[in-house]
Amino acid sequence: MTQLRAACIQMRSGVELAPNIAHASQLIREAAGQGARFIATPEMTNLLDIRPGMARPKLMAEADDPTLAALRALAEELDVWLLIGSLAVTVEGEDRFANRSILIAPDGSIRARYDKIHMFDVEVGDGQSYRESRAYRPGERAVLAETDFATLGLTICYDVRFPHLYRKLAQAGAGILTIPAAFTRVTGQAHWHVLIQARAIETGSFVIAPAQGGKHEDGRETFGHSLIVSPWGEVLAEKADDTPGILLADLDLGAIAKARARIPSLGNDRDILI
Repeated sequence: MTQLRAACIQMRSGVELAPNIAHASQLIREAAGQGARFIATPEMTNLLDIRPGMARPKLMAEADDPTLAALRALAEELDVWLLIGSLAVTVEGEDRFANRSILIAPDGSIRARYDKIHMFDVEVGDGQSYRESRAYRPGERAVLAETDFATLGLTICYDVRFPHLYRKLAQAGAGILTIPAAFTRVTGQAHWHVLIQARAIETGSFVIAPAQGGKHEDGRETFGHSLIVSPWGEVLAEKADDTPGILLADLDLGAIAKARARIPSLGNDRDILI
């Protein structure tokens, strides 16, 4: 396969599972109806509720998660590759959740799982602080996923600020990097576009970055502006606001090899002493 129609689903996830499942399913159907073969949803597709203690009673183990079950069935029905940008799921023997990205094949099977490595523990400058590590345990391994169109490198949101992760994924074979996100409005306005484009340019990879956007039920505001960027750093498509919807782009997968041949930096590493 040399051409791929990809789609980002931009959401405004709320504090209840059922409406989020219905909304995600509607947008995924719309994207598939427009020919998308690979569809990606944002971080926290199943639930976005940062109020202390409010999410816990609604979350469950991956095997019992109704969002995962519904979207596995939908991927099989529509015959598409579907990346659930992330789900918040419980982990056996852990007090903290996992922030988990899951790749579903067109037969509905789970092909890869990635738990977010880097925790968003910051003061963002809008009077809000985030301590993701209080509720979520960090993942420990980077993840590559094989598809019938390319090798994917799976990441989530705050990971984008750690370029060595993307370099390692690309050097290990990834040609498409996924960065589902729920960027805050403040950090998104300042850094979202440049970070996404930088990760594409540095690695000679396509970047697919579906986002949460707008004012959420829990009071949080996210930036939106889902992006699909080429290996040369060109913005192929952008959802240029924070409203829910879909974003589509046709990817020429041959552009990966061309970009890496023009700028062969992935093979030019040298040891640096400090």
